[in-house]
Amino acid sequence: MTIRLGILGAGARGSDTYGRWAIERPDRAAVAAVADPVPHRRDRLADAGTVPGAHRYAEWRDLIADAEAIGLDAFVIALPDRLHLDAALAAIETGLPVLLEKPAATTAGDLEALATAARDRKARIWISHVMRYQPFWIAIRRLVDSGAIGRLVTMRVEENIGFWHYAHSYVRGNWRNLATSSPMVLAKTCHDLDMIRWFAGESPASVASAGSLTYFRTENAPEGAPGHCLDGCPAADSCPFYAPRYYVEALADRDGWPVALLGDDTSPEGRLEALRRGPYGRCVFHSDNDVVDHQQTVVDFPGGLTATLSTSAFTGQNTRTVRLTGTAGEIAGNLRTGTFEVDLFSPAAVLPVLPGARIGRRFTRPPMGHRVFEIHAGPAEDEPSHGPQAPGGGAPDHRGHSGGDEALVDAFVTALEGGEAAATDLEAALDSHRMAFAAERSRLERRTIPWEAM
Repeated sequence: MTIRLGILGAGARGSDTYGRWAIERPDRAAVAAVADPVPHRRDRLADAGTVPGAHRYAEWRDLIADAEAIGLDAFVIALPDRLHLDAALAAIETGLPVLLEKPAATTAGDLEALATAARDRKARIWISHVMRYQPFWIAIRRLVDSGAIGRLVTMRVEENIGFWHYAHSYVRGNWRNLATSSPMVLAKTCHDLDMIRWFAGESPASVASAGSLTYFRTENAPEGAPGHCLDGCPAADSCPFYAPRYYVEALADRDGWPVALLGDDTSPEGRLEALRRGPYGRCVFHSDNDVVDHQQTVVDFPGGLTATLSTSAFTGQNTRTVRLTGTAGEIAGNLRTGTFEVDLFSPAAVLPVLPGARIGRRFTRPPMGHRVFEIHAGPAEDEPSHGPQAPGGGAPDHRGHSGGDEALVDAFVTALEGGEAAATDLEAALDSHRMAFAAERSRLERRTIPWEAM
């Protein structure tokens, strides 16, 4: 049985993640229809998937209306964030399963509208929380569930965006402005909040958060800085965010994401031309961005677990780091390297079998001589740049979200092949969004938000 997918949105996620997976596995899935208002994006994916001309749509609503005639088995919604709700509600009405790119909705009210519709229609919806499918997190979850580190007490997650990545996506890019996207704590860190919720196994008791847009503001611009980097910026040699240094020099050997977002011509000349007037060549201090550049969130759970999430634009690496403490042990890891250390406090503690992971160093720590294991679990995280890596930094893996993208689509198609419903609980998945909305409300109101107030 070949699962026939209708893909709504042929941007980077729709084409390079979901569409590519199906095209590379014709025995399991097919891109049967594509909707995108931009002709060259629509046709690029449709041509790769040999989609008939009649099944190429400029308007996503038309694709959904023709779903039965096309013979679709499921929808993949990878439209701009603000269109996710309307598209999901329309897809739910057809009764077909839906793989919905995050965020599922961009406001708290819209999220609850989606949750209600899904419950009422008994919809099969998967939220694209790819971190649940990464070998790194799966191994850590198995370790926690085994009881080897005792009862989980604290969880600390750091979302290190990388100064170049933040400038690309949250100052110059699609997620820079609340009016057209969503709060950064939702757009970027709903994945991390989903991990916290997944490990907690329950909804929070309260959420508190603080942060602001501190640096990428007009008053911090170098004297004489123009609106675009190539308009003769006097700080070009010293500014970390000088656009040509990133898009033309550092990414000289890359023509996919993020360079592809500049336009069709990815030659050096084409890139420079795009930067002269396009959004990705804007001065980071003279853009229309208004989302935070750093934020700290604290989540308290009824069972006693407390979790913190820290996100910052001002980091050298683009990765996530995590530290979990339990009553009988500790786990500390870095997603970029795919490696974590496990400290087992008890001499009698047993390290569980971790499929797909391998044990590296084994040593002891003073003064008690307790055992420590270094474990590598899966590929290192992708990073939007090439070039040599720092010692111990780990070479980037370009399979997408540390293997999570492929594993998510595989799980979705596998479930459809077996006629199953979604493998993850939708309400639990949506809790990550509720946590994000609570965090943003807390940040703005400068108070802790009780969960019942959500």
